[in-house]
Amino acid sequence: MRSIWNGSISFGLVSIPIKLFSGSEERALDLDMLDSHDGERIRYKRVNEKTGEEVEWKDIVKGYKKDDKYIILEKEDFENANMKKSKTIDIEQFIREDEVADVLFKKPYFVKPQKGGEKSYSLLRDALKQTKKLGVATFVMRQKEHLSLIGVYEDALVLHVIRFEDEIRDTAELELPKEKIGKKELDMAISLIEQYTEDFDFGRFADVYNEQLLKIIESKNSGKPAKPEKFESKSTPAKDLMAQLKASLEKRKKTAS
Repeated sequence: MRSIWNGSISFGLVSIPIKLFSGSEERALDLDMLDSHDGERIRYKRVNEKTGEEVEWKDIVKGYKKDDKYIILEKEDFENANMKKSKTIDIEQFIREDEVADVLFKKPYFVKPQKGGEKSYSLLRDALKQTKKLGVATFVMRQKEHLSLIGVYEDALVLHVIRFEDEIRDTAELELPKEKIGKKELDMAISLIEQYTEDFDFGRFADVYNEQLLKIIESKNSGKPAKPEKFESKSTPAKDLMAQLKASLEKRKKTAS
């Protein structure tokens, strides 16, 4: 794996030289955009808005528009905006693992110690594992400040980039339902949840969509398009809730026995 960020993690006066590696990868098929008229591939060009001429990557800089002109920013400007946060993931506090809502999580990164940081890395990892705590830290990567949580996955420290509070939209905009639920319906729904509660098996779940899409690609290539399975999702009417809950419980009992 190739590291994407080098620096250090600090907590208190302890500093750990580390490297960050992406902890996840996309599994989507690599699909190209084509011209529907002749099937030729579409290419994008970076062009000068004024001259219409193509611009090479090496000649592209970033700028911030102020009034009617652009202020050009160099690589050093981004680093100098906060030199410490560009080089250090500074743990500012620790929280319980169950304090963080899932909606905040964005992307995981694995943390590996650099030479000389092995013991302090192990110390932080084992302490977090035993206390079931997460470290809260901010740092700068790719010219953007990130809020993050540092925890443990298997035997590795893992840094989760999470969303800042102002990045989460207000749920009041959704105009959510306020219907009152009867006790019998609620008790039966809870019973159904309990029936389906199991230890989480990570290996049980797999991305099958890509496999199915590949089958369609192969069938189209062979000249024998596959017939798709028909499926229609129907909402359960309020008057049928109890009946459907009972049927669900019965179905679960049969599959469990």
